[in-house]
Amino acid sequence: MYQTDPPRPAKEALPTMYDLPSEDPEEPGLPDEFHAFQPQLLRETFSPPDYPADQIFVASDLNLYYDPQHTLWYKRPDWFAAVGVSRLYEQRDLRLSYVIWQEGVAPFVVVELLSPGTEKEDLGQTIREINQPPTKWEVYERILRVPYYIVFDRYTDKLQAFQLVADRYSDFNLNTSRVWMPSLKLGLGLWQGCYQGIERLWLRWYDANGNWLPTLVEQESQRAEKLAAKLQELGFDPNQL
Repeated sequence: MYQTDPPRPAKEALPTMYDLPSEDPEEPGLPDEFHAFQPQLLRETFSPPDYPADQIFVASDLNLYYDPQHTLWYKRPDWFAAVGVSRLYEQRDLRLSYVIWQEGVAPFVVVELLSPGTEKEDLGQTIREINQPPTKWEVYERILRVPYYIVFDRYTDKLQAFQLVADRYSDFNLNTSRVWMPSLKLGLGLWQGCYQGIERLWLRWYDANGNWLPTLVEQESQRAEKLAAKLQELGFDPNQL
């Protein structure tokens, strides 16, 4: 790529999400049902109180392009969230991918759901090969500097969490299977319950009072209960309406 004088900003000179591939069907760790439901639950319950909905972006299995020197290199987190960035790309389009040199905001938290084929890389146990892209761990820790990296193994129900301290990830001592993130005013923990008709341990967000944040179905139920209570106060029987 030729340099101009004066140099053009990266947002103009480098590829955008419209120019880059949005998926690779040959990539290992293809989603199963759990990989569909768990990210959906995380999306539904992620609502940091200090950020309006239009300044929160969450995604699952979306290409995350991270290196302007190697524009085709990417990682594909099972779930991630960025705050303080527009919900829509340039306030108008649904994203095809998340391109860091266009967005200017790195993810705040990344969640990986362990698969047998990706476990070692997810946990930073693989070594970068010569002339190959960096590993997930290197990208999240050293390049993007993602503040929180969460790893959950649904086969053993083991939750592992890492926080960026200085320039390296430090693991949490998870006595309660909960991870509090002060700057988000949210926590992420293991919840035993039924979601999408499946009873098991799920990753779910909770608030400063330790309450699990409601799913869309639970929100609708809460609204219906409040309406019924209001009608009763006014002397109406909700069951007769």
